[in-house]
Amino acid sequence: MSKTLSNKYNLQVLYEDNHIIIVNKRTGDIVQGDKTGDKPLSDVVKDYLKDKYNKPGNVYLGVVHRLDRPTTGIVLFSKTSKALPRLNKLFAEKKANKTYWALVKNLPNNTEGTLVHWLKKNPKNNKSTAYIKETEGSKKAILHYSILKALDNYVLLEISLETGRHHQIRSQLASIGCPIKGDLKYGFDRSNKDGSISLHARKLEFIHPVSNESISVVAPLPKNPVWDACL
Repeated sequence: MSKTLSNKYNLQVLYEDNHIIIVNKRTGDIVQGDKTGDKPLSDVVKDYLKDKYNKPGNVYLGVVHRLDRPTTGIVLFSKTSKALPRLNKLFAEKKANKTYWALVKNLPNNTEGTLVHWLKKNPKNNKSTAYIKETEGSKKAILHYSILKALDNYVLLEISLETGRHHQIRSQLASIGCPIKGDLKYGFDRSNKDGSISLHARKLEFIHPVSNESISVVAPLPKNPVWDACL
């Protein structure tokens, strides 16, 4: 039943219990409503839950975190008002471990490393610029990366974040000469056919806000030949 339902709503549900639901976001989905007026993923998940549990009234769903529209991978939602503030606290205190995979152009200088920049967002073009020194209006950004695999034309990096800044991974990798595949905004030379960028929220690990159990979820990669070559 739920498999048929998830197909109906074009949702890939990775984990669900009474308090949370985790889905694998497709490229182009917006997590929360914006000025485009396009239906957000949060509303699709609400419709799915309403249908699945035959709920007569409104469905409660809390947005815990977001992914950029062209990015794919794990998005966690809260199904209860009890879980939401606890999840928010978990993320604010950086107790949720998020791992990203990115396909980039060019090998970084080191097989693994830490990038520290100061990012400044420009709302006019919705872009963040990475500076090596603190500048007015900038915020410190820290990420850790390691090379997982070198493909014929791209390099697969695994990334973990210490901070959660606007377009942080995209901006920081571009600043070291490793723009993400398909990311025209940050210097890649051509777009991906589906409008995506090759950045995927691959893994999420955290302690469940109600049961206190350890949760670990991995999101399957998008289906295309380049991602397939990463496995």
